[in-house]
Formats: sequence, C-alpha cells, structure tokens
Amino acid sequence: MSQLSTKHLLGIKDLTPQDISLILDTAVSFKEILQRPIKKVPSLREVTIANVFFENSTRTRLSFELAQKRLSADTINFAAANSSVKKGETLLDTVNNILAMKVDMVVMRHASVGAPHFIAKNTKCMVVNAGDGTHEHPTQALLDAFTVREKLGDLAGKKICIFGDILHSRVALSNFFLLKKMGAEVMVCGPTTLIPKYIDSLGIKVEDNVLKALQWCDVANVLRIQLERQQLKYFPSLKEYSNFFGINMDLLNKLDKKILILHPGPINRGVEITSEVADSEHSLILEQVENGVAVRMAVMYLLAGNVS
Repeated sequence: MSQLSTKHLLGIKDLTPQDISLILDTAVSFKEILQRPIKKVPSLREVTIANVFFENSTRTRLSFELAQKRLSADTINFAAANSSVKKGETLLDTVNNILAMKVDMVVMRHASVGAPHFIAKNTKCMVVNAGDGTHEHPTQALLDAFTVREKLGDLAGKKICIFGDILHSRVALSNFFLLKKMGAEVMVCGPTTLIPKYIDSLGIKVEDNVLKALQWCDVANVLRIQLERQQLKYFPSLKEYSNFFGINMDLLNKLDKKILILHPGPINRGVEITSEVADSEHSLILEQVENGVAVRMAVMYLLAGNVS
C-alpha cells in the first residue's frame, strides 16, 4: 500500500500533492463501500481513536465518529464542556490522561491555533487536526476537493472562487494550500475588510464584484460570516452583506454557464446564500457531507497504515 509522507494530518500545508492524490484516490474506494448494504470494514479493528473536541461541532464530529465506526475502530469521545479542563487542567495533561488509556490516534478540534501541532510534538500518538482556530481545517479542504474532482475531474486548471469571510476561515486557508498544490486557479470575493493581507503572497486573485467572480469560476465555495470569531465590526449589517455579497438565483441566472456551489456549513440561509440556491441543482452541499465520511475514513486508514 502507498503511504503518506507524514505521521499526522495537521494541515494541508504539510502534505505533498502525492499525499493529497493518495487520500482522494483512497476515498473513492471507501465511498464505494459506503454504498453497499453492509457499510463496515475491519480495517482499523485494532485501533483506538479519541475524538477530543474543545469547540462545538456537529458535522465534523459526527462525520469522524461515523467514519471510525465504518472502519471498525474503537472510539472514545471527549467534550471539553464536561471535562476537567473546566477545573484548570492543562491541554497536555488532558490528552496524556486520554493516551494513558492506550489510545492510538487523537482527532482534535481546538480554538487555539497550533493546538494539534503541540500535541503531535509532545506525545507519541497520531494526530488529526479537525480544525484549529482560524488556521486550518484539512479534512474539509480534502472533502471539498474530492467533491469537485468527482464532478469535474482533475483539479488542475479548474477555477475555484471562495466567497465570504476569508479572514476568519480555517476552511479557506486549507483550500488555498490544497488547490494551489493541485494546480487549480483560485480567487476570493468578499468585503475588503474580510480579505486577509497575505492573499497576494499566495498568488490568489481578489474580486469585489460577486457577479464578475461568479462569471469567472467553475466552482463557488461559499463561506458563512463567522460572527463568533469577529472582534470588530467588519461591515455595517448582515442585510447589507447579503445585498452586496450574498449568492442568490438572480445572480446565477445571469451566468452563461452552470457553476457548482459548495458550502462547508453551517449555512446562514438568507445571509451568504439563499435557500433557493442552497437547495438548487447547482448545490453539492449534501454531497460534501456524504463525501466527508469517505475522505475521513481514507485519512485515518492511511495514517494508521503508516505505523502498522
């Protein structure tokens, strides 16, 4: 079996294009398994995985848990809200106590940038980053890429535009790294106040006119406004944001082609995207959720194979 070049999945930045292709190709096989009447395989029967979530999550946590069950792994679930973290226990002490129970892999989400990297450096377990602050969310970028590749083929040369709150989005950064590594053209579109200053250094186009951005792209990946991470007021109101940067059917009907719509969720219907668009034939949002299980199965399977 081909192997990943890394023991952990901490970010797309650390992966080679070969790693990305291997994960996506492996996910194809797992998606086929998920279509069968019996969706379970014994691939990780001897592996114990801890899901350690210090931030609220629905889709990502459930997707990882289901992927682990489909691989026959033993799992334990940790939620910070009900833990000794509330009593002042350090992050490392918390994880080491979990690892003392003979856990092989940790899937971690944390509000602090670099928390999964810290655990990977200071423990011997495999670590999967399920989102760290405003830094990276690698499995989301991988499932986005898988979904696009499934519909359009090779990512090389495809035009992908990411709309919305780029500044606070870990999904955006992981997508930038992945799409550039795989040869796609990338653009961002949103209020100037929500476009980070580093964009130019990554060779990414910037457009502030939504219709022009939609005319340019093959795929629109629409991000929500992350009010919970915003310390300042970046635009006058949600209504004004929706008027200037929201994706609606009137805009899509002006295009001379059909584009694909992605959204990592949760959706703020009527803000960054209308219900009509989210539920339209353009939308691959539910397919992203379905593909997420296969992609996360592939990631954990390949990481476990690196040390077996």
